[in-house]
Amino acid sequence: MSETVRIGSRLVATGHYQPERVLTNDEMATIVETSDEWIKLRTGISTRRIARDDETVVDLAEAAGRDALDSGEITADEIDLVIVASCTSDQRSPNTAGRVAQRLGLNGPAIMDINVACSGYVHALAVADQAIRAGSATTALVIGAEKLSEFTDWTDRTTCVLVADAAGAMILQRTDRPTVSDVTWGSVPELADAVRIEPPTGKFAQEGKSVFKWGISAAEGLARKSVRRAGYEVSEIGVFVSHQANLRIIEPLARQLGLTDAIVATDISASGNTSAASIPLAFSKLYRADELPADTPTLLFGFGGGFAYAGMVIRTPEK
Repeated sequence: MSETVRIGSRLVATGHYQPERVLTNDEMATIVETSDEWIKLRTGISTRRIARDDETVVDLAEAAGRDALDSGEITADEIDLVIVASCTSDQRSPNTAGRVAQRLGLNGPAIMDINVACSGYVHALAVADQAIRAGSATTALVIGAEKLSEFTDWTDRTTCVLVADAAGAMILQRTDRPTVSDVTWGSVPELADAVRIEPPTGKFAQEGKSVFKWGISAAEGLARKSVRRAGYEVSEIGVFVSHQANLRIIEPLARQLGLTDAIVATDISASGNTSAASIPLAFSKLYRADELPADTPTLLFGFGGGFAYAGMVIRTPEK
């Protein structure tokens, strides 16, 4: 009897983009009552990038997508699925994915946006992987892009010190040696209002204490479940990239998981909280800096607005 061929996806390229403007903590102190010491102590953030007024989510997403295509030497004709994760898209139709595909000169791919806020990127990556497994796509460009600065109350120091703008991307390709795992995802209905952008203000708001408490109590069990569902032991995880929400959540969570010897992404210090862009941004920056070992199990774990979470394991590309 012939062996069944398992079809799935593998990561073949990454890309990212950050606006030029760097907003330091000292500059933040001129906008709202705060200080460099206060911000670092409570969030771990030193700097963040802020987009120009005329830069849109489409602009950010396009730049990250183009960077991924160029770095992976992937041609426009190869991409048959584009997914953009964002909660700050500036237009309803055509969607951001459609505009990005148009600008990149792609040849009629399927296009969709996903809004699951901070965990949106892992959701989008999982949908792309499932489409490839189902035979509906062969090469997928998956982007997380946010312009949170446009939805920020710059008089609220509990939120304005956190947010930033950026985009990150990955390209998945069909393979008979899959390196992208099943996803573990879900939601926490009782925390649905803990992170939100909604009327009447239309500004980013959160219940910081509730999010922090969840992050240091419930997140560990769900992250472990993600690893088990992916078919790994936590001890096999060599890289950990969680949503860059707060260094006071990221570092304790890594310790709870026992990932003391793993590479733990802490890009929040330099880039701030970029919601759906934070995981692909942090991963791409590490990968492109040649700081990730090849073929290494990597736990991606996102959580936030909705309140939703999603976790999966991917292996870093072989050199």
